[in-house]
Amino acid sequence: MMAPALIMAGGKGTRMGVPTEKPLLPFLGKPLVDWVAEAILDAKKISDFYVVTSSNTPETEKHCIAKGWKVLHTDGKGYHNDLKQAVSKANLTGPVLTMPSDVPAITGKVLDKIIEAFEFCGKDFLAVFVPIKSRQNLGLSISSTDEYNGEWYAVSGVNIINGVKIQGEGKIETSAIITEETEVLLNINTTKDLEIAERIMKEKDNAIHKR
Repeated sequence: MMAPALIMAGGKGTRMGVPTEKPLLPFLGKPLVDWVAEAILDAKKISDFYVVTSSNTPETEKHCIAKGWKVLHTDGKGYHNDLKQAVSKANLTGPVLTMPSDVPAITGKVLDKIIEAFEFCGKDFLAVFVPIKSRQNLGLSISSTDEYNGEWYAVSGVNIINGVKIQGEGKIETSAIITEETEVLLNINTTKDLEIAERIMKEKDNAIHKR
């Protein structure tokens, strides 16, 4: 199964408390959104991708257009509204991978695994959750949580949903992946998260080079 992807990059990012638009914040010398886009380009099961922007992120939009990436401009009235608009504009009626622009450790291999899991689960929606304690143990913030099978988890922001269901047609049957993988664990909500994530990625890279 192949699926298109949407990088959600139209939010205000007010929790960062910095003037730079969140998708453009430098992470190990490269904008956050570039790490995510490069992972998507490396994935074998992603057919196409769009960066979803709004009036909240004009510089991000310019950056993505300069990169030659497809951009979908939305009203910027909230995540779910922007998602609906983007799916409608791109006429996406099948499974759609949605992800934030702030998961710089994500890889193409992990995205392929998520798409495979969606295909196997047979549901309309697949969410990727992280144990709350896993983020807390690293000193990372908890900004968004959701309940699944009676347990609360930190939301990674990486999901797959049937495009038709996004428009509100019928009941949505859900499934989830619960993971502690660094690739989805490190989503950036604050400047402290950014610092911690950079340190973790540097340590991981050093460990690989020492082998």
